[in-house]
Parts: sequence; C-alpha cells; structure tokens
Amino acid sequence: MIRVPIEGTGRFPDAWRHCVGTGRVELALRRDYQDSLKLLQDEIGFRYIRGHGLLSDGMGVHRPYEWEGARRVHHSFTYVDQVVDAYLALGIRPFLELGFMPAGLASGERTVFWWRGNVTPPRSHQEWAALVKATLTHLVDRYGLHEVRTWPIEVWNEPNLPDFWEGADEKAYHRLYEVTARAVKEVDASLQVGGPALSPGADDWLDRFAEFAERHDVPVDFVSKHAYTSGPARHVPFGTHQTLGPAQGLLDQFATPRERLKGTRLAELPVHITEFNSSYRPDNPAHDTAFHAAYLAPVLAAGGDHVDSFSYWTFSDMFEEAGPPTALFHGGFGLLTHRQVKKPAYHLYAFMARMGDELLRRGSDHLVTRHPDGRVTVLAWAPVDASGETPGPSQHRLRLSVPVEGAGEAFVRRSAVDEEHGNARTAWQRMGSPRSPRPDQLDVLHEAAEPARRHLRLPVEDGRVGLDLTLSRHEVTLVEVSAVVDEAPSWTDERRLLGRETR
Repeated sequence: MIRVPIEGTGRFPDAWRHCVGTGRVELALRRDYQDSLKLLQDEIGFRYIRGHGLLSDGMGVHRPYEWEGARRVHHSFTYVDQVVDAYLALGIRPFLELGFMPAGLASGERTVFWWRGNVTPPRSHQEWAALVKATLTHLVDRYGLHEVRTWPIEVWNEPNLPDFWEGADEKAYHRLYEVTARAVKEVDASLQVGGPALSPGADDWLDRFAEFAERHDVPVDFVSKHAYTSGPARHVPFGTHQTLGPAQGLLDQFATPRERLKGTRLAELPVHITEFNSSYRPDNPAHDTAFHAAYLAPVLAAGGDHVDSFSYWTFSDMFEEAGPPTALFHGGFGLLTHRQVKKPAYHLYAFMARMGDELLRRGSDHLVTRHPDGRVTVLAWAPVDASGETPGPSQHRLRLSVPVEGAGEAFVRRSAVDEEHGNARTAWQRMGSPRSPRPDQLDVLHEAAEPARRHLRLPVEDGRVGLDLTLSRHEVTLVEVSAVVDEAPSWTDERRLLGRETR
C-alpha cells in the first residue's frame, strides 16, 4: 500500500494544457473544426492553439498587384479575422506561427504537404518584414495591444529540415529570424517573439541560435522545439507503422533546451514544446488506440517539470498534410476524429482537466492531486511496453492510502478507458471499419467512446481511505475522492425499498 502524504509538495504545473496543435489555421473556417474545438474547450480548456499556414496563400493575406506600371502589395485579413474571432469566441488564443511563404513573395517553388505550403526564403526580406508588420499591426488594431501582447509569435517551423526550409539553410534561417524579430518589435517592443521551432535531433541548432542571437543582439523572448519518439516509417497504402522509443524519451527531449542553453543569454527564457506526440506521421494507427493514452500518461504527469508548455499535435483529425483522410479512423494526430468521436488520448486530457492544483504524490504509474475544496484526484495508468514486443500484462494493480479530511466515509467516482471502454476504434472495427459511418453508426461510436464509470462509498479510517485499483491492459483511470456529508433525513430507511438488499 502506497501512503499518499497529507501535505502537498507544491503546485502541480499545468503546462500540459497551455497549448494544443491544429492543422493549418484556415481549417478553422469549417463547421466540423469549430464544433470539435468547442467540445475540446468545454471539457478540457486549452489556453492557446498553434498551427501552420497563417501567411500561406490559403489565408490570402499577401496580395501583390500591378497599378500604374508598378508592383504593389495589398494585405488582406478577411480570413485571419474569421479564424481569430472563432478562436477567441471559444476561449482560446492563437499561438502565432509565422509561415509559410506566400507564392508572390517566395524565392522558389518548393512546397510541403498536400496543400502546398511554400518553404523557400523570401525574395525580398524587406517585403517579408512589411508583411509581418502589417499582420501584427492589424491584429493589434482589431484585438488591442494588451491582448496581442499575450500571444507568442514563433518564427517558422522546423527550419532544420529540408522539407520545411529549403536546403535546411541555417544561416538563411538566422537572417529570416532576425528580420522577423526586429519587425515584430517595431510594432511593439513587448510582443513576444521566439524560435527556432526545431524538430527532434537538431539540438546543435539551439547552441548556434543562442550564439547568433547574442552576437547580433537579436530579440528572443522564448525558445521552442518539437518532440517525437517514433522510428523510421514503414508505409502501407494510406497508413504508416513505426516503432516507438520509451515515453521517457519525450521528457528527455523536453529537458534538452534548458540543459543546452545554460550559461547563454537564453538560459532563463520560457521553453515551449510547440509540437509533441509519439509518432510524427498523421496516418499512424497508434494514435487512435488505448495504448497511446497509457503511453502518454506519464508524459502529461511530469512534462511540466521541464518546460513552460508542451503542445499536443493535434486536437482534431481535421488535418490535411497528407491529403484528406480516407476513413474515420486512419491514425490521425487528433484527440478527436471528424464528427467529434473521442479517442482514448482525448480522455487522458479530459481526466487531467479534472485534476487538482496541489501535488500530493507522483509515481511511475500514478499522479495524486488535491483541489482547494479538499477533493483528492488520482490519475493512474497501466505501464506499457513502448517497443510493442510484448502486449503487457492483462492486469496492473495499484494500492493507495489517500488522505480524506473530516468524514467517516468517502464518495469515490472512477472513470476508465482501456481496450473495451472509451475506445470507439474497437467498436468501429467490430462494425466492419466503415470508411464513412452512417448516422446510426456514428451514434454507436459516440456511445462507445465514453469511458466506463462507476461510483461507490468507502470507509475512512484515521483520516484515510484505501483504494485498491486493478487496471486492465492499457487502462487509464481517474479516481475522484471526496468526503461524504450525509444529508439524508432521519426517517430514511433503505431497508423498506422494494428489492433492496440490506447492507
């Protein structure tokens, strides 16, 4: 029996809910996207949302034209306003990523993704700076300087990869960053700008980014990078399979920026992991499974020890980097499928949203917190073998002694997801894996996506209640414990209820 202490060890950081990722931002113009984001915000409540393509042609911001024999540029914010308005109406703010390059400003034709984001440097850094300043000036005018000062502004995405920055040209990125950061600060010195938004395996770029920023006195207000643990891709039609490293590998990647930047001018800056997941592929079936939720649970429990935020990539399967999805369950990044079917990883986040602010204990398979009103919450998970070489034990037992104040009995509510519960993919497979489920099938899937829930009343002895939890394979469970205040009238006699056992 693990004895959970009465005294807390401090505040439990909520870096896990600071930001969430999205497909390219223009998708926010669609109804299914907004319905999904509303559900997410109602049940989880992220603070920021980050996605690609703010300045790509699909948003229509950069509009060159000819007039009186001269080339001119008009900046249009019709779609930007609609996207940001939708975000703010749903209680979430934009984490602005400046990219990709508008075709009318690009120095080349190299693109990435099905929707063809241009990844070449600007033909004119002066015109790029004007685009950045015009965009931010418009946002300040529309939403107010006090508001926009709270929005982080990230320069580009994964410039260390040729897919995202032509030639992975580090010097060219440094120049882009400097031009962009200075343009941001010309709008207002208090706007937050940062980068370099690196993919895993490029940590040496952090060292040189810090040297560059110091040597040229370039503004940097935060440091950003990405984290994934998947191995080489093995492709099948419309799908990808990969091996995974241990989940600890994500935490190790989170810790890298502060370790490498010690002694530099960037050492004390906020660190944002602006993308993380197990696999970096948007068509990996692992994303849809109960295994995935159990795999990520220790990361959400401990990630805030290393960084100021870590942003799950992404909240919805409305995501078209590899083209429109070919089936409801297709291995998408999303916590939700299209049509708002919840995945097990969604429930992991929803469980985290019900945890308390005070940390009581954290172990390799559990997290215990307390709310200001005294409720104690336990998140527990069955450890998984990331290699996939063994299926893992069919059961995992966890016994906790939890403090409960001022009661002779405790009310215990348990919610769980595993291979059978809170796992619509299992039901989807059993109904024949329909690519486009009919309305009646969608009803079944929404029902199957809900966690198993049960409640009971347990005795409190010496200010403690014993929880004996048996978790099934790949289970993630939330247990909420609160003191019972019995308000039943004195004449209540449960023995008189027909069919009621005397207990």
